[in-house]
Amino acid sequence: MSYNEFTIENYLRKKGCLIGKGNRIYTKNFGSEPYLVKIGNHCTIAAGVLFITHDGGTWVFRNEIPNLNVFGKIEIKNNCFIGITSIILPNISIGPNSVVGAGSVVTKDVPPNTVVAGVPARVICSIEEYKEKCINKWEALSLRGLRDSWEEQLKEYFWGCEGDR
Repeated sequence: MSYNEFTIENYLRKKGCLIGKGNRIYTKNFGSEPYLVKIGNHCTIAAGVLFITHDGGTWVFRNEIPNLNVFGKIEIKNNCFIGITSIILPNISIGPNSVVGAGSVVTKDVPPNTVVAGVPARVICSIEEYKEKCINKWEALSLRGLRDSWEEQLKEYFWGCEGDR
């Protein structure tokens, strides 16, 4: 069976994950308590993202306190992007209109309208600053035509060549 964002979303809903509308979810790594994860509308969760909803370190106390467990919810608000292989730890809220950079470890709440990245994740810039950077990069490319015609233009821009190398 091949997986896509729709089959993954259906699987996660069956596991109790609360998911809004218009999302793209490319990971099934929602830990052992997917029902503690809530995703708003219009979010992208890239491949390899991990949602950690409990503290596995309590294992070292099992002989002394057999049922000790620590849990925490994770909430991704509307219009967020979580980059590839990021890790979201328990008790985290990612504010609306935010971006988590690839490979980040989110240990603290992400304020609305921000871009965070790193280990641990820290604020890099505002979403407006990020938008300006993206617009400037896009305009520098000067791509013409539809997306399926961009390959040759991108090769020329980045490699200085046309066609296959």
